[in-house]
Amino acid sequence: MARSPLLDLAFGYMPAQVVYAAAELRVGDALARGPRGAEDLAKETGTHAPSLRRLLRALASLGIVTQLDADLFELAPPGAGLRSDHPDSVVGLLRLYCGPEVWRSWGDLAETVRGGEPAWERLFGMSSFEFFDRDEELSKTFNSAMAEHTRNVAPAIIGGYDFRRFHMIADIGGGDGTLLAAILRAAPEARGVLFDLAGGLADAERTLGDAGVAGRCEIVTGDFFESVPEGADAYVLKSVIHDWDDERAAAILSACRRAMRPDARVLIVDFVMPPVVTPENAPNVMSDINMMVVLKGRERTEEEFRALLAAAGLRTAAVTPALPGSSYRIIEAVPAA
Repeated sequence: MARSPLLDLAFGYMPAQVVYAAAELRVGDALARGPRGAEDLAKETGTHAPSLRRLLRALASLGIVTQLDADLFELAPPGAGLRSDHPDSVVGLLRLYCGPEVWRSWGDLAETVRGGEPAWERLFGMSSFEFFDRDEELSKTFNSAMAEHTRNVAPAIIGGYDFRRFHMIADIGGGDGTLLAAILRAAPEARGVLFDLAGGLADAERTLGDAGVAGRCEIVTGDFFESVPEGADAYVLKSVIHDWDDERAAAILSACRRAMRPDARVLIVDFVMPPVVTPENAPNVMSDINMMVVLKGRERTEEEFRALLAAAGLRTAAVTPALPGSSYRIIEAVPAA
């Protein structure tokens, strides 16, 4: 009998935890200097050498490391993302999304579907953002993960939309400034405002300085549910709106609407769900499920975005796809009246 494709999907948790363990134990950093044996690596990573060797063999079976002989391993090209110092590092993303808190939340998916409440709040007694505020290490991991993801998708976003038309660009909920730095480098005549809570802005000065745009950017601390800086031509909201239910999302957009000049734009950079899902929409759909178990947000269709914008006194002017290969869209909104 042929193996069921359902089993291949179900057993996907195994490689997910193999790469998570490698990220958590900093195996990529330990292998960055070249081929090494398990005993040597175990001393550096503080692990049990026989168990580490078995993990390394699992990584080799996935093509993430190469096993050179019985006890000698090196990073394969796909394993470069396990290095925290690599430009394409995904260590933060792996530690966040395969870490114990998100892992437990996904493990309670069936109960979330039964009752409609996020698993995270049921398991931990508070929202994920409240939890991050109380756990400094997890907050750092979250910030790192968001920066890594943004760095990976920024070229497609900037390649699909011309930001040079704006003189002042405000990145609302922009974290460490990874996206705004990329935008300002692509729009050398523009200035920027980076706006977020203090915890999100912890690494902003370093990020903007390393990108060479600190002199063109102001860092402002605040709460986007209450107000956002005035005077920008464009208000960018990347992966912000999908975190929240309609009421809270409309509150963020309303704050932008109050701050906008008549000729300004709100640019929502998010996934857009199609009316009918096909397998190629898997990234959008899995993100939607993640919003359901971890937060109270969701991915929305274009029509749902139109209704949300209307509730905030805005209307959709255009929907622009990012470059091919990306699931993101840039929803451009203007004041409704």
